[in-house]
Amino acid sequence: MYDYALGGKDNYAVDRETAERIFAAFPALRELVVANRDFLTRAVRFVAEQGVRQFVDLGAGIPTSPNVHEIAREVHPDARVVYVDHDPIVAAHSRALRADGGGVAVVEADIREPDAVLSRIEDKGVIDFAEPVGLLFIDVLHFVTDEQDPAGIVARFRDRLAPGSHLALSAACSDGVDPESAEKVTAAYKNATTPLVPRTGAEIEHFFQGFELVSPGLANMAVWRADGPEIPGGLAGVARKPAS
Repeated sequence: MYDYALGGKDNYAVDRETAERIFAAFPALRELVVANRDFLTRAVRFVAEQGVRQFVDLGAGIPTSPNVHEIAREVHPDARVVYVDHDPIVAAHSRALRADGGGVAVVEADIREPDAVLSRIEDKGVIDFAEPVGLLFIDVLHFVTDEQDPAGIVARFRDRLAPGSHLALSAACSDGVDPESAEKVTAAYKNATTPLVPRTGAEIEHFFQGFELVSPGLANMAVWRADGPEIPGGLAGVARKPAS
């Protein structure tokens, strides 16, 4: 559905039908999807400009240009990236369109099992966790239920990161969204492989525990280090892991 919203071709009839039902309930979602992708671009570039040369993209999704390694390599031509997704179809597309054998790898694993993901990443030999890493949770944690402990998942990855690493995160936010529209959107996802769990800004900010948010802090994803009107429904931020 994300690919369809971005105008891509790697989607199926059921994706398009469900996406159209969601757009009918919440028309701004089309703009929000584009804003989320733009945030990814700005966030990766910002983190790379802080000297980070390796990235882990968790819940990477169908390849959509520019990909993380393409953005990072505009700053560091030797940047290394591992893409992680639990969907075998996504993994197959990633291997075909992203993996070039030169510092780019694909891991098929579920972020809800962080220890297994970290082990698979280490097996690839692309990421050196002794050095700073750019950790990306873009448009993914709202597919993790409270029972699955999204904050705990982020913390497990955080604990593996070296000081100077950065976390870039975006998530669906219920603040400022019409409750009736929000209910229609979440209802549309009930038949999907994963439910949608929008959270408040305070709940999303909790995911950054153990990190220091960089300016402008947790913000509407459409205006994080960008000009333009806010689009309700999504928050985003980038944070740095301090030395202690």
